[in-house]
Amino acid sequence: MTAAPGGGRYGEAVFRPEQAGEGERIDVGALVYDDITMARLRALGAGPGWRCLDVGAGTGTVSRRLLDEAGVDSVLAVDRDVRFLTGRPGLDVLEADITAAGTTAAGLVPGRFRLVHARFVLMHLVEHERLVSTLAELVAPGGVLVLSDAVDLTSDRTPDTPYSTMMRAMWQGLRATIGTDVSWVPSYPQVLRGAGLGSVAAEIHVPPLLPGSPVSRFWADTWERSRAAMLATGLVDDAAVDAAVRYLDSEECAALSAGMLTVWGWKAAAPAG
Repeated sequence: MTAAPGGGRYGEAVFRPEQAGEGERIDVGALVYDDITMARLRALGAGPGWRCLDVGAGTGTVSRRLLDEAGVDSVLAVDRDVRFLTGRPGLDVLEADITAAGTTAAGLVPGRFRLVHARFVLMHLVEHERLVSTLAELVAPGGVLVLSDAVDLTSDRTPDTPYSTMMRAMWQGLRATIGTDVSWVPSYPQVLRGAGLGSVAAEIHVPPLLPGSPVSRFWADTWERSRAAMLATGLVDDAAVDAAVRYLDSEECAALSAGMLTVWGWKAAAPAG
């Protein structure tokens, strides 16, 4: 498997799970996006009778809500590091690396699933088209693959603010350090079609940046944890990072947060008879 330009991976060079507060950072992100994710999953029909796979499950908030709110039969929560995950009735936990060389769907997890879900996972991984195909193989006939990743809404014409400067430095620093790449995310619908799925559709959610809001807290903590990678770009210095954190928590902040693009596609049902 091709390594990131800097040779690192998510959870190693940056966002280490053993670092104090990393689980809390993930949970703040869940406060921002879980309601949107659950609304989409339930609109797609997730409910009783469904066996679900949650890839890169993090702290397990989506996995638990699928059981508690959607009433699915079971969820298999998979992550490369499962320290934040705890099994319970209906929820099984599996430590596995979907990027391992030579990994096939059959070798990754047992069986097939009515729902296969991954959020903010593939954007941090190279060979994303191969991984989408692997996940599509895990979808049972008549089931659905649902993927969500970030969309960068800054551009050359975005006014320079402490926030926009920091986001540019963050994306560049993470790409150089651990291979994070969101530039391809808008092509998700075509990627799912290429994986053989049908009835493909997508939507974008952009949470508002408000002082003290979960998304503002999430970005401030994310910048702090990726500070070294951002400084290495030469685009910002420590003073700029600190100024951007203050800007996020002020009434002066006027900016678009990164969006979350969610795409889904269905596997054809098995022939009758």
